[in-house]
Amino acid sequence: MTTFEYDVVIVGAGTSGCYAGATIAEAGYDVVVVERKDEAEAGHIACGDALKGADEFPEAIPKSEIDDAFTNTEVDHGRFEIPREDTALDIPVPGELAVIDRTAYGRRIIDGAERAGTEFHYDTVVQDVIQDDGRIRGVTASKYGDSRRYEAELVVDGAGALSILQNKTDLSGATFDTNVRYSQFSSAYREIIEVDEPVEWSDALVFKPTKRSAGYLWYFPRTETQINVGLGFQMDAEPMTLVDDLREDVERRPELAGGTVRDKLGAALPTRRPYDSAVAPGYVAVGDAAAHVNPISGGGIAGAAYAGQYAGEQVVQAIDEADVGEKSLWRYNERVMEHFGGRYAALDVYNIFSTAYDLDDLLALIGAMPGERISEALYSGSADFDIWLKLRVLYETYGHWGTLKNLYDAKQLADRLLEHYEDYPSSPDGFESWRSRRDDIMDDIYAEVGAEPKY
Repeated sequence: MTTFEYDVVIVGAGTSGCYAGATIAEAGYDVVVVERKDEAEAGHIACGDALKGADEFPEAIPKSEIDDAFTNTEVDHGRFEIPREDTALDIPVPGELAVIDRTAYGRRIIDGAERAGTEFHYDTVVQDVIQDDGRIRGVTASKYGDSRRYEAELVVDGAGALSILQNKTDLSGATFDTNVRYSQFSSAYREIIEVDEPVEWSDALVFKPTKRSAGYLWYFPRTETQINVGLGFQMDAEPMTLVDDLREDVERRPELAGGTVRDKLGAALPTRRPYDSAVAPGYVAVGDAAAHVNPISGGGIAGAAYAGQYAGEQVVQAIDEADVGEKSLWRYNERVMEHFGGRYAALDVYNIFSTAYDLDDLLALIGAMPGERISEALYSGSADFDIWLKLRVLYETYGHWGTLKNLYDAKQLADRLLEHYEDYPSSPDGFESWRSRRDDIMDDIYAEVGAEPKY
């Protein structure tokens, strides 16, 4: 067995892993990223390629170093296709949008982390964790049959959705969120299709409901002629034949006729709220491994970048203070919840809401609502509309008032949940009390919308 000693070992060369690595290396610590893919394949990750918050990236890897991976910065809204209503709804999306070449982006952030001083060990498959007295002290792995042992002060888990590290680690004595199961995740598949003529909707992120399971299809234009097309479904729903179902829908779109498939890939992704706590003694989870993903869209690149930098900064402070316990790492949890975690938890209420209603009724309601109202419901921090807007929405949604009333009530509960996340505790001491009150709010949400508990 080959043994390595580092200050920090990071598992996974994704967005969070690279931003964490760059942050830690710039502080002068020895850090290695252990990646199962080979060097040529690293950075090639299944992704929808759409990015909200494209203008906001942390400085650990400056945005100027990844700009050339942004292939379409002209997208400015979402388009929700409703086949049963034979209509499409354009929904404004606040903030900067972009579509990227995910492989090019993946290579740029690896290069950025390397320039900062991060080492990368490719072709290395993590198999277990090293744990002693409740503290994680490293990982074991294999490379071409050679057993490897990585000893470190801290382990950063960037191993993605349903991370193997969390299955191997005894987290029973930690605050780390263990209320995690496959039904809170989605299975997804995507292809990159190239066509000869530009598509008319190259300025839009196109969404469409799937016909067989809870999920959606997407058509995201990397360029006017290169389209990321994919679909996903919730893992607790009836399984879909992802490749066949996607191909069936693509063949119905004349603008994609004769297109050439340039790449194809599948993955699992979180469609759940962020972990209540993503720290344990000697251990921090980031990105998909901590469900740092918008639970409605599955988008998580910008959030993962910030989570990686926040984790890296907290890891540096913990090592500086020679204390890698939960209290020393806790500020990382706070920063995630303050920045995007609370909002993502509130958005998850809409996922829960959708499980309690017939798809046709929901689609008819969405088709009747003004697009700006849906945008405000999803992105504002308030459920309040002025009286004229309320009257307009009531007029345009005639025939769906019962569902609309329930949606409005769900929005108010989502706001209540968001307010509670704004009071996330400043140390592990207040965590159990905070979580108990949050669970009471969730009980009210399940009762109000008539949904089965998700957590």
